[in-house]
Amino acid sequence: MNTIIIRDETASGEVLNEIALKFEQQYITVEELIAKRIEQEVQRYEKALSSYSLKGLVSPSNLEQRLSRKQPVRIDVEQQVYIALDAFKKNGFFILIDDEQADELDQQFLVDESTDVSFVKLTPLVGG
Repeated sequence: MNTIIIRDETASGEVLNEIALKFEQQYITVEELIAKRIEQEVQRYEKALSSYSLKGLVSPSNLEQRLSRKQPVRIDVEQQVYIALDAFKKNGFFILIDDEQADELDQQFLVDESTDVSFVKLTPLVGG
């Protein structure tokens, strides 16, 4: 199992969030990275609705937020992944892998403890 720590950063370099992700493969694509990150965020959100930080890529829609106050609501992981992938394609955020910007979703990179990954937010990313 290969683990990397990804960071969410502002354009000025301020770290907003850190997430550890585990992958079975030694090489993954940017698309797999984004999908795994979204899946983990949704799991964290659903486990800790009241304490979840909305600093990540997943931001439930207003309706989901209102409903979750009354009872837990399942978030559509597939839809959140699609929204995040679309935001990446439209430059809503970019990803730095070992200080080089990832350009394509199918770009592969090595996953190990020395891999440095940052998600840099330019605008609010996902959700309503």
